Amino acid sequence: MDEKIIKNFGANGKCPVRDVIARLGDKWSILTLTTLKENGKLRFSEIQRSIGDVSQRMLTVTLRSLEADGIIHREVYAEVPPRVEYELTELGESLYPHLQALVNWASENMEEIMARKSYPFLST
Repeated sequence: MDEKIIKNFGANGKCPVRDVIARLGDKWSILTLTTLKENGKLRFSEIQRSIGDVSQRMLTVTLRSLEADGIIHREVYAEVPPRVEYELTELGESLYPHLQALVNWASENMEEIMARKSYPFLST
């Protein structure tokens, strides 16, 4: 009898899928990366304006995390007032086609997913 081999994605600290998705899978990271890809190098306020509903604190945390992971580059210019710009790194550029596929899928299927959403626990 053949034994079924199950791929393990357990929380043993050695799962790249779990680790990468945890770091990049939140909506702010995906929206930030998409904004930088579509618009090129941007300042903080431009990124925030493009996304719209992200708080200053959440965008700061997101940008710091993406920079620490090497996905975006932060350039500080010695000017008064200081100017800071963000752009995708080579690693970020290599990630983007995969995100674009997810963004495209979400756009194509949003209406169907929203139509199927129901929250019976909210009905009175």
